[in-house]
Amino acid sequence: MNRQPPDGVPEQEVSNAMRQAWRQMAAGQPAQAVAWMARAARMAAGDRAVRFAQAAVLLGAGQAPEAAQAVERLMAGQEFRAGLKLLVLALCAAGAWHRAAAALERFFTRYGFDPALCRAAALVCQHTGQIGWCAPDPDGVLHWGGLPARALPEILLDGQPCPTQPGGSTPLPAHWRHGREIMVRHAGTVLLGGRPDRAALCATLGAIWPDDRGLAGWAFMPARPDHRPELYLMDGRGRRPVMLRQGKVGRQDSAAGPGLPVWTFHVPWQAMAAGGNVRVVRPDGQDLPGSPLPVGLPAACTVFPAMRGRGMAPVRVPPPAPRCRVVIPVYADRAGTLACIDSVLASLATPAHATTEIMVVDDATPDPDLARALDALAGQGRIMLRRHASNQGYPAAVCTALADVQGHDVVLLNSDTLVAPGWLEEMRLVAYARADTGTVSPLSNDATILTWPDPAHPAPLAGGLAAVRRLMEAARRANGGRDVEIPTAHGFCMFIRHDCLRQTGSFRPELFGRGYGEENDFCMRARLGGWRHRAAVGAFVGHAGGVSFASARADLLRRNLWILNRLFPGYDALVAAHIRADPLRAARRRLSVLVWCRGAVAAGLGAAVLLVSHGEGGGVARVVRARGGDCLAAGQLPVVLDPTPEGFVLRDGRPVARWPELHFAWPADGQALVALLRALGVARVEIHHHLGHNGRARALGRLLALPYDYYVHDYAGLCPRVTLVGPAGRYCGEPDAAGCAACVSVLGSVAGERDVMRLRRDTARELAGARRVIVPSAEVALRLGRYFAHVTPHVQALEEDCPAQSLPQFAARDATPPATGLPPRNGRCRVVIVGGIGLEKGHAIVLAAAMDARARDLPLEFVVVGHTADDAALLATQRVFVTGHYDEADGLALVRGCAGDVGFMPALWPETWCFTLTLLWRAGLRAVAFDIGTVAQRIRATGRGACVPLGLPVHQLNTFLLSYARAGRDVARPACS
Repeated sequence: MNRQPPDGVPEQEVSNAMRQAWRQMAAGQPAQAVAWMARAARMAAGDRAVRFAQAAVLLGAGQAPEAAQAVERLMAGQEFRAGLKLLVLALCAAGAWHRAAAALERFFTRYGFDPALCRAAALVCQHTGQIGWCAPDPDGVLHWGGLPARALPEILLDGQPCPTQPGGSTPLPAHWRHGREIMVRHAGTVLLGGRPDRAALCATLGAIWPDDRGLAGWAFMPARPDHRPELYLMDGRGRRPVMLRQGKVGRQDSAAGPGLPVWTFHVPWQAMAAGGNVRVVRPDGQDLPGSPLPVGLPAACTVFPAMRGRGMAPVRVPPPAPRCRVVIPVYADRAGTLACIDSVLASLATPAHATTEIMVVDDATPDPDLARALDALAGQGRIMLRRHASNQGYPAAVCTALADVQGHDVVLLNSDTLVAPGWLEEMRLVAYARADTGTVSPLSNDATILTWPDPAHPAPLAGGLAAVRRLMEAARRANGGRDVEIPTAHGFCMFIRHDCLRQTGSFRPELFGRGYGEENDFCMRARLGGWRHRAAVGAFVGHAGGVSFASARADLLRRNLWILNRLFPGYDALVAAHIRADPLRAARRRLSVLVWCRGAVAAGLGAAVLLVSHGEGGGVARVVRARGGDCLAAGQLPVVLDPTPEGFVLRDGRPVARWPELHFAWPADGQALVALLRALGVARVEIHHHLGHNGRARALGRLLALPYDYYVHDYAGLCPRVTLVGPAGRYCGEPDAAGCAACVSVLGSVAGERDVMRLRRDTARELAGARRVIVPSAEVALRLGRYFAHVTPHVQALEEDCPAQSLPQFAARDATPPATGLPPRNGRCRVVIVGGIGLEKGHAIVLAAAMDARARDLPLEFVVVGHTADDAALLATQRVFVTGHYDEADGLALVRGCAGDVGFMPALWPETWCFTLTLLWRAGLRAVAFDIGTVAQRIRATGRGACVPLGLPVHQLNTFLLSYARAGRDVARPACS
């Protein structure tokens, strides 16, 4: 079996690969450095620090286009100074001058002067026809270059000319930081970088938060990351400087860039005044995000496990409020904000909503076009508009909107949401269904505990408003009028009933600053007053999610959760108890089931096919994916059933899955699962694997009573160890039942069943009942027949080997170019091994072969395209390179990029197929394998390799590999010495 690697690769392995890359670069071996850094990147695919280091190594190795592409992908999520600088240099080195000019323009205007880019700027101007370049530094000195001899730039500050000194630099007027616009030009043409972004150049980013020991935080200046920011702490004891030092803030990806340090500080509680607020401010008096921080909090009130308060919430449902106000605080993201407002207006277009008003609070947007668009909407009478003179944050914006609310229901709505008709009616219906309902929130794609389909995996909003409308209508059909009690509402969309608002009061910006947690504070105060919070599970609102506060988001969350838990001890436990109980599960599943059923009808397919698998990846998953494609091509809907600890997960088996996963506990949800499968029109079953199902899939099959095909992928039906590998670590020879029992007693069972005879009886019964038993090769059919003589397997190869074609002909069918970033050839014969190399796949053989090659100083080395059970041991031999786990789509390019002489299949068990053998052939490599299983059968049938006896001593194996590689190597490749 070919299992996928564990999700988490040890950090030490990644660090070792990066260190090796830097050593190779220092030693003048850039190609080796690229290979090692590529290994690190494959092992830590989501680590932006590793990807940045990879881009730097690529540039240092002279692979400028690849470096530029790598850093552009990296900065798609977050731009940073070092990354943009690297991009400029890479684009210049690649000769992409116009792209380099655009990147340099952005660097100079946002990050200012960098002497390391002067040469690049001159070349960019020369190749793009720019008249010259300029860039200020944050100290107020303007630098320039590229102008005609003795020419000086014209500097305009707010339209007024400024004096200019010769020499390539000149100080700007002292008040330049407070100006509106700087423009630098020559002969009427603005220079490259000639419109500096004053705010960006002078910005100091950062955040503060409390912890048990005091006040912590970080800060840095994007234009001067190595410069210590100037900050001051202000409290009842006065104003004093904050001491900062470079460091990390607990996250690999900081605001300065991936893996790069910022300036951090920590002030003990005893060093601050005991009451009031503490502020951390910039020299201009502006607070860092998170400041001011209240030191003296109101008295704590436990919210869990204590009962909620009593006596304030009504005992009878009040009459509905005469009016409802939808409040939308806005700041930036013009397109998203206007789309949100448009969706609200469209959803309220009917006369039934005549009593609903929309109030937008402009929290001092920096976007003049957004401000004008809001003015236009207000001028048309479509919205009410209130505006802050300065940015105050979400809680203050809400308070502004609620200042004159009297007897109104209120809906707080984020500006990154999309709503569809019916959303407000559903929430209002739930709000007035019970006397003590204070707040209501809908389901969403990204709303923590209210996330559908899986709260643990919030997803981007795909499909836009059309998708929101479909899901809103489906939610209403599946769950209309229903509600579920939740511990707290979610502020992305929060209906507050008028009487709850009147009794609880408004939000508290004095405690929660610019935002996060303020709605939870409101809900806990309401809870103490006897109010309950509910989810309107018949409503769905789309949410972009997590777009506020950028790099400071995590720290503001940390700040406000700290405050929240001190105001309301037990808050975290209250939410955790809800997550454990998951009372929203049934509602989420009703919606998901409806999405499946409607989707099946819309797809217009015929009968559905249930594909039972083990969910562990590898070759089985590949076959199941292929079978899903085959079913779809035949007009059938493929549905995949994988095991979970509690039962099953049902997945959309089409190549592009469109429907959410559905979880079913067994046997509790058995009837519901059967009903859904019948509703989907499942007419037959394909059993691909029982691993992990522990008999549950067989029980489900009995309930369905449908015809089924049984696919054999390994020997899990006759061997509890699955692969016929015994205690010696290789093919066991298939002993009698007593020998098998002894093996299981030592090694345990992988298949779940320890009793060998019972396992085989169950398998025999299942095979006998199958419509067809499908095996990938005649060799598997022969082996299966020794145990199940009554079965006549149908041989169906998993791939077409084309035995009539020579190896060059077979490889020529695919023109995939070789990948870069692999170790260069060095005169040794190179043996390529592909896949996940564990015990059964021959890790011990590869290790022994590498050690023997080193001990005898053979001109022989190995490259593993994939991962192994112990990379470190193989790498330590200095005769093995391991690329790290690869995506299936990249496999052929990587194998071709190895420029190997021969492939090696070290598996020690009789594999039933092996996709990596085909991959070696597609790359043009002959394969050497042990004379066992289908792999040996395929090699003999095609003549594209050689088989050696299982158990061949390793020194003989190496001698054979070396001679075989030399005898058949392509003369175009470097000769093996």
